Amino acid sequence: MIYFHIPFCKHACHYCDFHFSTSLKYKDALLQALEKEVTLRAHYLTDKIIPSIYFGGGTPSLLTADEIERLINQVATHFDIANDVEITLEANPDDLDKAKVQALRRTPINRFSIGIQSFYEEDLRWMNRAHNATEAEASIKRVQDAGFENITADLIYGYPLLTHTKWTNNIQKLLLFEIPHISSYAMTVEQKTALAHFIRQGKTPPMQEAQSAEQMSMLIDTLTKNGFEHYEISNFAKNGQYAKHNTAYWQGRHYLGIGPSAHSFNGKSRSWNVANNARYTEGINLEKPVYETENLSREDQFNEYVMTSLRTMWGIDLEKVIHDFSNEMAQQLQTQIAPFIEQQHVERVQGRFFKLTAKGKLMADYIASELFIIP
Repeated sequence: MIYFHIPFCKHACHYCDFHFSTSLKYKDALLQALEKEVTLRAHYLTDKIIPSIYFGGGTPSLLTADEIERLINQVATHFDIANDVEITLEANPDDLDKAKVQALRRTPINRFSIGIQSFYEEDLRWMNRAHNATEAEASIKRVQDAGFENITADLIYGYPLLTHTKWTNNIQKLLLFEIPHISSYAMTVEQKTALAHFIRQGKTPPMQEAQSAEQMSMLIDTLTKNGFEHYEISNFAKNGQYAKHNTAYWQGRHYLGIGPSAHSFNGKSRSWNVANNARYTEGINLEKPVYETENLSREDQFNEYVMTSLRTMWGIDLEKVIHDFSNEMAQQLQTQIAPFIEQQHVERVQGRFFKLTAKGKLMADYIASELFIIP
């Protein structure tokens, strides 16, 4: 899998701590560096068949259709792109005007991830999103009218302005569009963001865990009743239309991240590029990519598997733990997970799979951390 991090945005959302720049001054130089990094690091993936290409960021929909196609063609120069490849573009609603959507229709892009977040004007302003409520609806209709069917949309819950009534209406509005995939995330407060500053200054109330938990339960209940599978903590799909790219992350498959701050994983180690556009570009131009690498111990690999698999509807596979790690680790897992089974936060299925219950999904990160093996 290939991930492109496109580090540009029109302006900063108050809650976002991803790496990006609001200046497009050096966009051309950075795009050339992205192409060159594909060449320099193509050896990282031993499997040369690419089932998924994902454009994230930042705001990759700021790129032109030609620029996106250039990057896809560069991947094709060094890898074999699968016939059924999923090529996803994260997009802000305000970028998806008619001309842009028609231009993208002529590229290999075949999946959109649209950052709706809310259909309420006051909520979007509070988040400092670039789009408005009208554009939120229009963007989905425009993409559908152009013939795109593989679409996901994002919503955010658990913030002070979001009453339960508004949250219900946001979910229902997405259901009316009949898109096959929905992603939804609780509002989190990262320390270096504007949102964290506003909370410290008393300009906005802090997030409430009880509100987030209740709105997550509302989301799960509504979407599952409407035919969606809750296949990962934050993701829901109809008719088995899981996101190939994200599912591969959760199943521990290998990926190469291209661009500043992008992460890569090959099973044995994890690496991440420098989160600085100028230093990234300079390093690539000198053919000395600037990134850090962490070699994963056996315990690290086990913990990674537990953390990612427990978030999914497939759960932790005890037989895989025995095969990939050891009988001792499998025994320790069973001992540590037993209290959560007793508390009905986890269920054991077919004797070998450990899966979160509805109650357990509300505390997934905590449960995973309690199952980690500490060297």
